[in-house]
Amino acid sequence: MRFLHWFLSGIHIKRWLLFFAIGILITGIGLGLIFNSPIQKILGSILVSTNQLNTIIIMITGVLVSCLGLSIILYSLRETFKLLLLATVPNSRVKNVYQRHYLKKGPRIVVIGGGTGLPVLLRGIKEYTSNITAIVPATDDGGSSGRLRGEFGILPPGDLRNCLVALADTEPDMENLFNYRFKKGELSGHNLGNLLITALAEMSGSFETAIHAVSKVLAIRGRVVPSTLDNIVLAAEMQDKTIVIGESSIAQVGKLVERVFTIPQHPKPVQEALEAILEADAVILGPGSLYSSVISNLLVPGIVEAITKSSALKVYVCNIMTQPGETLGYSASDHLQAIYQHSRQELVEFIIVNNEEIPIEHLKKYTNEGAQVVQVDIEKLEKLKVGIISASLYQEKGYIRHNPHKIAHLIIKKVSEVKGPRTLTNIFEQYLLSTQPEKTQREYF
Repeated sequence: MRFLHWFLSGIHIKRWLLFFAIGILITGIGLGLIFNSPIQKILGSILVSTNQLNTIIIMITGVLVSCLGLSIILYSLRETFKLLLLATVPNSRVKNVYQRHYLKKGPRIVVIGGGTGLPVLLRGIKEYTSNITAIVPATDDGGSSGRLRGEFGILPPGDLRNCLVALADTEPDMENLFNYRFKKGELSGHNLGNLLITALAEMSGSFETAIHAVSKVLAIRGRVVPSTLDNIVLAAEMQDKTIVIGESSIAQVGKLVERVFTIPQHPKPVQEALEAILEADAVILGPGSLYSSVISNLLVPGIVEAITKSSALKVYVCNIMTQPGETLGYSASDHLQAIYQHSRQELVEFIIVNNEEIPIEHLKKYTNEGAQVVQVDIEKLEKLKVGIISASLYQEKGYIRHNPHKIAHLIIKKVSEVKGPRTLTNIFEQYLLSTQPEKTQREYF
């Protein structure tokens, strides 16, 4: 626990230090009355002159006052030591209060994406701030989400559930429960979290109410909102001019994407998402499937306009690997060009790319599937007038993913550099970010 954090509201260290100081002051006055000091002479002359007390009574008063002062000192020391001991216990009040205070004062971050990439980023970002808004697409039509969408007419819950679990501040058992997938019977393939969201939506009659209820259960750090509540379908025009309808079908046809669009083409945006973008300190696009997770959100009217109007730092987190059926052969600049094609030029200020070489043994599985490492073409990126943040971001845990703590650190550090720290605590955090590049908030204790 660092020194400044003890003085945050709610920890109560300040009150006991104040009591300690008052105790010293009272004890000093008492000792002054007991011994031959200027205090005794001044008070004695006043009391004698009024015939109220004599010297003996003054000394007795001094003893009593000193005892009172010492009692206050001892009590304040006991309470202070109790706090010091509690600080070594997991989930202590000091840690919890600091965590809530720290996260509440963090930057306002909006992340736009979906799939498996976005939850990775959220797991890192939530260690620095609770002011997070994850905006996810409503176009998934495959797997459990697709089945529930077809049977109940609700928004696909899969991407929403993944982000909710990633932002959860609960025990791992609760996260595992929400992610549990049935393997037998009619529920085979369904995810328990998806079923719970569907049930809550049916009970309340509102998909938004269901999301808010699950957010409370998981005690998430931030919020998760869909880009639209309309029932839309993602479609694509391929480079051979054929039209493919359905998000899950786009990756299966094995053709290069020319452009994507929604059916209907003008879904109504969620106002909460637009407001979050306008108030954000940073808007992060990706990581995630380029067309089905990132661009599908940008197709909702009002999203691109809000990003353009916002004073937030705009960052695109480029995928480490290409995706067969969507971005085969794409370089980093190709990813960025695709975003511009579906939004506007220079929407992004910075692009984050991985510069770490990936071991061949980790690439074998991806090579067999037709995926490749995204090539970082610096010259083309510079022509697009985008700042390049290049760092070692790779992490291999069965799949090649971004390291959540490294990517979060890069983003928070850049936001702090560009937007500036907002509080005294943030100033201290900015110093730590610059001196300890891979340290997370969780490790500060």
